[in-house]
Amino acid sequence: MSWIPARAALALLGVQPQTLYANVSRGRIRAKPDPSDPRRSLYHRADIDRMAVRRTGRRSAAAVAQQAMEWGDPVLASGISTVEHGRLWYRGCDAVELSDTWTLEQTAGLLWGAEDIVFGPGRRRAQARNASLLSNALSVLATRVDVDPPSRGRARQVLVPEAMRLLEDVMAAMLGPAPEPGAPAHRRMALCWKRPRAQDFLRRALVLLADHELNASTFATRVAVSTGTSLAAGLMAGLATLAGPLHGGSTLSVKELHAAAQRDGAAASVREYSARGYALPAFGHPLYPNGDSRAAALLTRFKIGKVYAAVCQEGVALTGERPNIDFALASICEAFKLPPEAPFVIFALARSVGWMAHAFEQIETGHLIRPRARYTGVALP
Repeated sequence: MSWIPARAALALLGVQPQTLYANVSRGRIRAKPDPSDPRRSLYHRADIDRMAVRRTGRRSAAAVAQQAMEWGDPVLASGISTVEHGRLWYRGCDAVELSDTWTLEQTAGLLWGAEDIVFGPGRRRAQARNASLLSNALSVLATRVDVDPPSRGRARQVLVPEAMRLLEDVMAAMLGPAPEPGAPAHRRMALCWKRPRAQDFLRRALVLLADHELNASTFATRVAVSTGTSLAAGLMAGLATLAGPLHGGSTLSVKELHAAAQRDGAAASVREYSARGYALPAFGHPLYPNGDSRAAALLTRFKIGKVYAAVCQEGVALTGERPNIDFALASICEAFKLPPEAPFVIFALARSVGWMAHAFEQIETGHLIRPRARYTGVALP
């Protein structure tokens, strides 16, 4: 992520400082304190470039589309969640405030516009047991793709119970049978992993990870269901996309950094990442220039391990960025000695709630998502 000082930002925009500050206050340009001089600010280069293009005239359709796909302008209308003023909002409610008391089931009720959400017990049948929990979940969903009816034109009243059964299937595939019928998701996790002290932190993390506007996996889900396919197919699309190392699999990079810091020391490991040209994982987030509020809500409530604390200190000093939700999730799992697969399982089960909310919203539009490509191949006659 590139940040530039005020002088450079003003030169690119060709405006007075007051205009720059006004755009920051309106949320059009992200800003953060300069680590080398807290009295000054740095400005997000991509936001500056986008505003500069607007000032020079009307943007072409190609420029609009390209910038929209790269942390740019919104590309779909949605009433489910958004990030504004450094906070995550679920249908107008502050997600951090909800995480103080709410469960994942209550969050699903809010995001789905439904009541009495319960995950399980669902269909009682043998679950696939494959090489990984991800393949378990995908295999179980695959059995539903040709069985469940297409989603096109179906009412939310019938889709919500179907979504609840699908989420129970995914939970069973990733966690195993429910040890306590009717237990909320966070308690089920804690019991399955035999870590009862982690219950409250699991609850908070599940609420905070339930949705995050139009991220890659959510977009994949919406594209899938926009074709009229089943909810199971949409859930598969989201889950497969989440597995990528730049998305839900990013906690693996955090754990690798932790292992290197444990072996070589935090300062040396962080410097090594920088020297090799890698971006330090789990620090900073394009939507949270002043720090990921979700991470802060978790990290302030427990004492992270010594190695993670040292990595955090060195990472902030090097990048000027604060740790994000991936760092918080990895830290929680280490602090409570959760299994290695826990970060991905927590992320996947929480975000499945958001995927279903977006699936319902997309189905109700009745529209197919079909963007055009900007051709860059061999010149045409």
